[in-house]
Order: sequence, then structure tokens, then C-alpha cells
Amino acid sequence: MHRLLREDAEVRRALVERLGPEILDEAGQIDRAAVAGRVFSDRALLGWLEALLHPLVSREYLEWREALGRLPSPPGLCVTEVPLLYEAGGDARFDAVVVVTAPSEVRASRTSVPADGREARLIPDEEKVRRADFAYVNAGSLEELDAFVAGVVEQLAART
Repeated sequence: MHRLLREDAEVRRALVERLGPEILDEAGQIDRAAVAGRVFSDRALLGWLEALLHPLVSREYLEWREALGRLPSPPGLCVTEVPLLYEAGGDARFDAVVVVTAPSEVRASRTSVPADGREARLIPDEEKVRRADFAYVNAGSLEELDAFVAGVVEQLAART
């Protein structure tokens, strides 16, 4: 999505047309913080932005996955990070879903992005965990997370 905001002329045009030129930085690029400040306080604008971007992001992912499959030696496993997977209804496009959660206080300590009420519109972690094939609560060390990921990769590789 970040690439689309930086490089897609149609996305840029649509954003400036809808949100105004004040979302551009001094270099004329989309200022993501300015966009966030507008859309996360207005559900209608957020819905409009998601309707604009989600199909484009899905198309890019599917093209990338197909390109991997056409390689002479395609990888046995391909991983895509999709922050709003369930919210966008994209989980059916994947063979397996891994959900990594963290307690809200841990999430807050790991980001510099203001919450802006963003979490209130998300599917609760408990529901995501229930729907996922693999789930992990990331409240520990990086080594623990790495061990979880290695175990998931091993299980997924065994399926092929």
C-alpha cells in the first residue's frame, strides 16, 4: 500500500481530489500522516480510502504470487503480511493464515503511530485467533517469536 501511495499517479490524483492538496508534503508526495489524520476521524472517508486501495493491493499481491509460481524453481512457501486481512475479507485467498497479536499495552509501547481510534474498527483479536490456522501472542522476546515462526514454517513446508 505504501508503494501505491508513493508511485501510483491515479491513487495520488484521487486522494488529492477527495482530500485536498494539504495531504501533500513539500516535495508533492502523499503525506501518510496527513491522510491518516483525515480518514481515521471520518468513517466515510476511511471507507472510501479502503475501497480505493484494497482492490489495488490485492491485485498486486496476486500478481506477485503468480510471478513466483512461474519461476523456474518457485519457492515452496510465500508469505504476505496483510494487516487488515479479515477486515478486508481477504483470508480466502490464502492457504493458511497466521495471526500474531499482542496485548494492547505492548502494541502501544512498540509504535509511534497514534491510535486515532483505529483499533475500535478492527475485528477483535480473539476472533482473528479463532479463525486463524496458527496464532501467537507476541508479548515475549524476539527469540520466542523466531521460534514460533520457525515452527510454522516447518509445519507449512511439511504440507507440500
